[in-house]
Amino acid sequence: IGGGLCTAMVRGDVAACKAATDAGAAAAQRIGELVSVHVIPRPHGDLEEVFPIGLKGDSSNL
Repeated sequence: IGGGLCTAMVRGDVAACKAATDAGAAAAQRIGELVSVHVIPRPHGDLEEVFPIGLKGDSSNL
């Protein structure tokens, strides 16, 4: 992805999110530099006001 940073957000139960981020981290390390991985087990309810990510099919944040 060049010189930029990427952020991936995964939703679901903590174990599934941890497995997904572990797999993504392993893939990122194989092809480049991994800077950080962090799972927030119970994020604050207002998180989407800071990171307006929406749900699949929701184009209101585009």
